[in-house]
Amino acid sequence: LMKFKKFKFKKVKSTNSTALRIIKETNYTLGMVVAETQTEGRGQYGRKWASLKGNLFVSFFNELKKTNLSINVITKSNCLLVKNLLSKFTNKRITIKKPNDLLIDKKKISGILQEIILTKGKKFLITGIGINIIKHPNIKNYPATNLQDVAKKSISKLKVENKLKKIFEKNLLKL
Repeated sequence: LMKFKKFKFKKVKSTNSTALRIIKETNYTLGMVVAETQTEGRGQYGRKWASLKGNLFVSFFNELKKTNLSINVITKSNCLLVKNLLSKFTNKRITIKKPNDLLIDKKKISGILQEIILTKGKKFLITGIGINIIKHPNIKNYPATNLQDVAKKSISKLKVENKLKKIFEKNLLKL
């Protein structure tokens, strides 16, 4: 099983940007960037992702060997992986709002941002994942929720992080 090397930070601009920097400046081809806070978290279409401390901000990066997979296929696959993770903490129905948001009770609990990067003659996939674990932003016209509210119990961020890492490691071979 290929293991993601974990890079932990207290504060970054965004975990995706940090992943990109690690790819460019080191020889790591497989990594997981985790930050306690992001100052410039990004969402889909250049939107900001509200990064509230206590929630999970992760970016996985890996080399894309099979380049024939479309970003849509990869997005769908990653949404299912995160859905699988969330289902370990709640029995509530988790729905995918295309392309890359996960909702519980029609409220956003997680968002995914994927970027394909060409560098050093290689192709890399960076998958940024934000999961509201203990709190959620109040966004007009876009209700949100968090895992503790949904599960009605205290949830360890580290546990969610480590389960997510395992799920991604198991599924890496398919890319």
